[in-house]
Amino acid sequence: MTAFVHLPGGAGPATGTSPAAPTRPGRHRLLPYLLLLPGVAWLVVFFVVPLGQLAAASLYDPAGSLATGYAMTWAFGNYPDAVAAYWPQFGRSFGYAGAACALALLLGYPLAYTIARKAGRWRNVLLVCVVAPMFTNFLVRTLAWKTILSDHGPLVGLLRDVGLLDVDGRLLATPFAVVLGLTYNFLPFLVLPLYASLERLDPRLLEAASDLYAGPVQAFRRVVLPLSMPGLTAGTLLFFIPASGDYINAELLGTPNEYMIGNVIDSAFLVRLDYPQGAALSFLLMAAVLAVVFTYLRRTGDSW
Repeated sequence: MTAFVHLPGGAGPATGTSPAAPTRPGRHRLLPYLLLLPGVAWLVVFFVVPLGQLAAASLYDPAGSLATGYAMTWAFGNYPDAVAAYWPQFGRSFGYAGAACALALLLGYPLAYTIARKAGRWRNVLLVCVVAPMFTNFLVRTLAWKTILSDHGPLVGLLRDVGLLDVDGRLLATPFAVVLGLTYNFLPFLVLPLYASLERLDPRLLEAASDLYAGPVQAFRRVVLPLSMPGLTAGTLLFFIPASGDYINAELLGTPNEYMIGNVIDSAFLVRLDYPQGAALSFLLMAAVLAVVFTYLRRTGDSW
């Protein structure tokens, strides 16, 4: 039975249920953008604005200086001049980063697979061992490798004793030392994404591959590797991008003959005070890294 209740203003009958509160769809649509606002503001202030200032500096008159000041002359010639002067360092940067990434992959993939699939109760311990070097300062870790690879260190002495290194041979101040330092310092960035992908792998898929008469190698190639490609792609990019711009390893473990483009940029800003060239080299490095990344993503996406 419907109860009639006298409402102010001559309203009609009312039921026992109260009407729903009116919704404000516009407010709900704005909420995600409001949540994004702090992060966007942070990026604008600390990334977009400095990037714009760096872009402007790359077009300053190269004849200027801090003493006389820099004039904006839209000197686009700074870019080809920088490439012509330092193309060997660009090639060396990507060559060392690529070699270190390949070495890290050979070491990191079996390590990530073992931790994810075979470690059992030791999994957390091994993960801590992977990230433990990151608790130490980057510079200290590189200096430790300088001691390990020194001419009078235990490693060089052992290699000389077994005949793998000549009496006058050395490891320090060589491309091998730089690549080894890059591999060690950035290895966790490759192992952890790989571990995350391999840890989610359903073991029943491997059992199904075995039931279909696939051997270990074929099961790895057709099941494990394709399913781990997201982690492999992310890990190699997280490794390659900072390694290509690094300059500490080449500075401490190499000589000027092993300097990478990061060393040139560091010298341009802090030693020679050539801001236009340093800014142009920074943008060229960023553009080259982005080109490599997009090419790599397209190829891995098409292949898998």
